[in-house]
Amino acid sequence: MIEQKYNFTLTDEKTVEKVIQDENIHYLHMVFNKDQGLPEHFSNSNVYMTVIRGRLSIQLDDQGNHEYEAGTVLRIPFKTKMNVRNLQDDALELIVVKAPAPQM
Repeated sequence: MIEQKYNFTLTDEKTVEKVIQDENIHYLHMVFNKDQGLPEHFSNSNVYMTVIRGRLSIQLDDQGNHEYEAGTVLRIPFKTKMNVRNLQDDALELIVVKAPAPQM
């Protein structure tokens, strides 16, 4: 078999899972319920964030909160301060791709 198969969890429960983590990319799957999210941090690579369902609330560097609906893809530059969270009642589901893969 030439291809490699990866799976991610189909859930409504809080999830942060590393689906692929190799020398090329990091591919993460995340699900957050109301008032859940990531700790504030700086991006360690170029980040491509796809909103699969729900509404993403995000603050980048010193700008105010922006909200993005399902079907949106964001590109966030390396070393950007990020505050990612779900402020809505419905679950937020994201796919996050870091490319190139962060240096460990």
